[in-house]
Amino acid sequence: MASYIAEAGEFTRDTEYIQTRITADGRDGYPVEPGRYRLIVARACPWANRAVIVRRLLGLEDVVSIGFCGPTHDERSWTFDLDPDGVDPVLKIPRLQDAYFARFPGYPKGITVPAIVDVRSGAVVTNDFPQMTLDLSTEWTAYHRAGAPQLYPEALRAEIDEVNKRVYTEINNGVYRCGFAGSQQAYDAAYERLFTALDWVSSRLAKQR
Repeated sequence: MASYIAEAGEFTRDTEYIQTRITADGRDGYPVEPGRYRLIVARACPWANRAVIVRRLLGLEDVVSIGFCGPTHDERSWTFDLDPDGVDPVLKIPRLQDAYFARFPGYPKGITVPAIVDVRSGAVVTNDFPQMTLDLSTEWTAYHRAGAPQLYPEALRAEIDEVNKRVYTEINNGVYRCGFAGSQQAYDAAYERLFTALDWVSSRLAKQR
């Protein structure tokens, strides 16, 4: 989900995700419901590991099932090559692409993880990884384990949002700008931007963790 700016060789990420949400009131047509949804991840993807960690911290293992794609994917999609016969045992599909196409035939964008799939229909619900983990924290509270941490406390949400945005744009995505830079000039600019952000986060972590 990325493209290059030809003039400068700078990497830019496509951040238009499927923004459907799973909520307690079901306003998007997908209400919170134990056993209905399957979280699809790949351990090789840092964005997906965030969802894996949040699910575990909140004790949602028996509420939202999880499926693992292999560490690599081909030109079409992430595949379930870790499962017997290369098929997800719950969704009964060999490729995550099949769940995307079940809802959006010919889906033109990248097939990304993490994604949440409606087991009932076999169709993808969302691949909006930042909102996905916020909703697991705030919309699924009725099913959190006893003693589950408050990962998104109301009093700190403005600060959390600000920090998360900077970490995402400057650090998480910053390594991609370096690694996929199309010119030396683009790489140098990306390097400076990334290490400026790393200095900022190091200073912040020196005072609070």
